[in-house]
Amino acid sequence: MADLTLDTARKILDAAFAKSTELKLKPLVVTILDARGVLKIAAAQDGTSLMRAEIAHGKAYGALAMGMGSRALYQRAQEQAYFIDSVNTIAKGALVPVPGGVLIMDGATLLGAVGVSGDTSDNDEACAVAGIHAAGLKASAG
Repeated sequence: MADLTLDTARKILDAAFAKSTELKLKPLVVTILDARGVLKIAAAQDGTSLMRAEIAHGKAYGALAMGMGSRALYQRAQEQAYFIDSVNTIAKGALVPVPGGVLIMDGATLLGAVGVSGDTSDNDEACAVAGIHAAGLKASAG
């Protein structure tokens, strides 16, 4: 698989929402970007709060832009706050450096990223990882 197909993105989305239901989480938004950073699919569960779509997109975009899951970006922000702030300034505020942005890998090939927002960052990340694994791919959360 060289590209992230819409069918695969839908599998990731559905499995991420299934994990959310299983864990009884707050309503989520799931955003999936391909390796170029182009939106493949996004959906919001009923009852999500304002800005969740932008946050989910920022988690996925940040993971792609920096080549690492947003958990690693979060850690980097703790250790090098000025660096992450500078990168986010260059990116016009588009990065959200907290867990929930996960790279989608097919072996060593980057296919895209999933961003999830709505519950705790750890739960958001768990749903992204579950979705990626359900599609038979590797998740890189950082």
